[in-house]
Amino acid sequence: MKKEQFNQELLAFLDASPTPFHAVATMAEHLEAAGFRRLEESHEWSLKPGGRYYVIRNGSSIVAFSGIKTPMELTGVRLFGAHTDSPCLKLKPQPEIHRKGFYQLGVEVYGGALLNPWFDRDLSIAGRVTCQSSDGSICNLLVNWKRPVATIPSLAIHLDREVNSSRSINPQTQLPPVVMQVEDSQKKDFREQLLERVKAEHEGTDVVRVLDFELCLYDVQGASLVGMSDQFITSARLDNLLSCYTGLQALLNSNGEYPCILVCNDHEEVGSTSAEGASGPFLRSLLLRLTEEEGRLGQTLSRSLMFSADNAHGIHPNYMDKHDDNHGPILNQGPVIKINANQRYATNSVTSSFYRQLSEQLDLPYQVFVVRTDMACGSTIGPLTAAELGVKTLDIGAPQWAMHSIRELCGTEDAYHLFKVTQAFFNTEKLPVV
Repeated sequence: MKKEQFNQELLAFLDASPTPFHAVATMAEHLEAAGFRRLEESHEWSLKPGGRYYVIRNGSSIVAFSGIKTPMELTGVRLFGAHTDSPCLKLKPQPEIHRKGFYQLGVEVYGGALLNPWFDRDLSIAGRVTCQSSDGSICNLLVNWKRPVATIPSLAIHLDREVNSSRSINPQTQLPPVVMQVEDSQKKDFREQLLERVKAEHEGTDVVRVLDFELCLYDVQGASLVGMSDQFITSARLDNLLSCYTGLQALLNSNGEYPCILVCNDHEEVGSTSAEGASGPFLRSLLLRLTEEEGRLGQTLSRSLMFSADNAHGIHPNYMDKHDDNHGPILNQGPVIKINANQRYATNSVTSSFYRQLSEQLDLPYQVFVVRTDMACGSTIGPLTAAELGVKTLDIGAPQWAMHSIRELCGTEDAYHLFKVTQAFFNTEKLPVV
């Protein structure tokens, strides 16, 4: 796959995936088109040697695997992990707010969102709706308004003269978006509106009631190339759908000779402690089914390696002092090996050396990130998965700006380089054993 095609398909993937549910559904479409077959956790599995399969949990986490031919305790597994969720504003269960003839929706802040950029944007709504059919059965359906239906207007500077020097945001009172202007006597029922939307998107579905929903706001402005030379990609959810897409393409383009697993977990932005999060049993449960017993799983993991892919903080030309002088990754100069002495990243000298050597064999660049010693360090699914499974792990990622903003930015070179190295990793016969 050429870089131009890779990036154009990345833009399309980002636009098609406003929520983790949509991201997983989009990934499943790509996998199905490539011949992968879906498995259900509740069923018994009959796997063909060398077959290509995937499993979905909660509609928001997915594991895909291929190349399971020989006993995996002899070959180890090539794992690539990422997360499907991004910081956002999620609708409350009873979101209706009516004030002065304006109809608004109450929201919660999901994850460590950068809140200022959410103001004055064209916002839409998407997510999962759990419905009741006329026969009493329950079904889950995805919805996406796809057009601007909400906005969070800023307060005029004339009413807040100090806004440019000191601004704090009260998420309870200042973030509810405006969705409609109505008569004071009118009281909108959001569930009724949502039921209408479900019926419009899913014609022929015998849905009579909305029981509950998991919906979030998102910016309708699509992903795009930016810059006088198109050197940047700007979009929502680059953290971390860029990594999901990169791992997916590497798996689809691997040769299938060796056991490879792509795992994309939900809930990383809120700690990963859930049934489908990296601290949950999803991946371990699947590996046990593939290896059939705990002893074989331990042998397999001792020969395995995981790439934990999550974007890194690229050095910002307007904020140079936020980086260590020797460890400030630059956009478009290669994926970033992420290292932290306190195990906020799971990289060690063995896993970083493997990546360095593999990159050099492909003549591709790489960089190293260490947070300033006087600053706190974020984390990833890497340490969580390493601790849960006991698997050697490398934390890696494309450098980006504006992390956790409604609009993030990265370079056009770095994800493609990570894809090429990951593809080679999936095709590598021998992994490091320690």
